Amino acid sequence: MSAYAHISAFRWIESRFDGFAIGLSGLCVVHCVASSVFFAVAASAGGLLLNPLFHEIGLSIAILLGIIALGRGAISHGYMLPAAVGSFGLGIMGGALSLPHDGGGGETVWTLIGVAILALGHDLNRRAAN
Repeated sequence: MSAYAHISAFRWIESRFDGFAIGLSGLCVVHCVASSVFFAVAASAGGLLLNPLFHEIGLSIAILLGIIALGRGAISHGYMLPAAVGSFGLGIMGGALSLPHDGGGGETVWTLIGVAILALGHDLNRRAAN
């Protein structure tokens, strides 16, 4: 395989990071809403999806994808706005982890706001790359 083919394949994979991250943000929204609704209806069903470890791992994955996709974008197209917006969303998501899982919905609302802002950052990054 030639060096050009390696670079082309890498660029193809690299160009998919933002789309994958937006999809993951969508899955996070589904998880948050489904967890809230499910546990509001069946409070005695257990707390597997509300386990803090589950959320900490999810946030770690989101941070890793953000570093890869938004960092790559800032380096390649030179615009810092997508990375700044995405980082702000990640910060809100991280802050939401500190809120209690009391069923009041505060954690869910702040997480969804953070996820939406993070997805906006990835969308801005994708648009800036084109």
